[in-house]
Amino acid sequence: MKWIDSHIHLDQYKHKEQMKLINDVKRSTEIAGLIAVSMNYRSCRQTLFLAGQHTFVYPALGFHPEQEINKKECEEIYKLIEANVERLVAIGEVGLPYYLHQEKKGIVIEPHIEILEKFVDLAKRYDLPIVLHAVYEDADIVCDLLEQYKISRAHFHWFKGSKETMERMIQKGYYISITPDVLQKEKIRKIVSFYPIEYMMVETDGPWEFQAGIMTHPFMIRDVLKEISLIKNISIDKVAEQIYQNTVQFYRKR
Repeated sequence: MKWIDSHIHLDQYKHKEQMKLINDVKRSTEIAGLIAVSMNYRSCRQTLFLAGQHTFVYPALGFHPEQEINKKECEEIYKLIEANVERLVAIGEVGLPYYLHQEKKGIVIEPHIEILEKFVDLAKRYDLPIVLHAVYEDADIVCDLLEQYKISRAHFHWFKGSKETMERMIQKGYYISITPDVLQKEKIRKIVSFYPIEYMMVETDGPWEFQAGIMTHPFMIRDVLKEISLIKNISIDKVAEQIYQNTVQFYRKR
């Protein structure tokens, strides 16, 4: 049984934890790779550096939407993407600021959509997958944009949303990924039950903490796969193989 962590902020780990994680992956026969997403320009540079050091780190560059917009910084990221397009497996993490909007009422969404549209355009231009932070009603706005640009390879990480939105995403062949949150949240288990396994991946979103005081690690994905197996009533080996192949085909990496 093997898997790829389809969404991890490797550069965001503290140095000691990052080194432990990297060494664990080197020794592991189960963890076949890490899709390393980025937060901002500095993060993009660090992600590229880590990918240059370790063949199992596959880089994605982007600007995380849950932060204040910095147009100048985003312009630098666009240039970085274009300069390194042959090295990238995806554009991401990008999307819309659902949680920021909840915290700060009155945020104007249009500038965030404008930034996202530029990343979508780059994904289309360079035939790269796009890794999305888009939950609840934001996902429908993002779907509109993806359809406008005829994007087929879209990965909605740690997705949360309505059945109607999921039906739309399934029709377009968009992927979602499941975190260790599935072990704790009934709403995530319902999403797993509804969404076809053919369009499913697994992730940690590390270093996001799921258990207080415990470092989030790709080894946690073993339990995620077991939970998906129980929910879907499919053997763990078949679940693991299907999800591994999904991830390889989506990101075109082995």
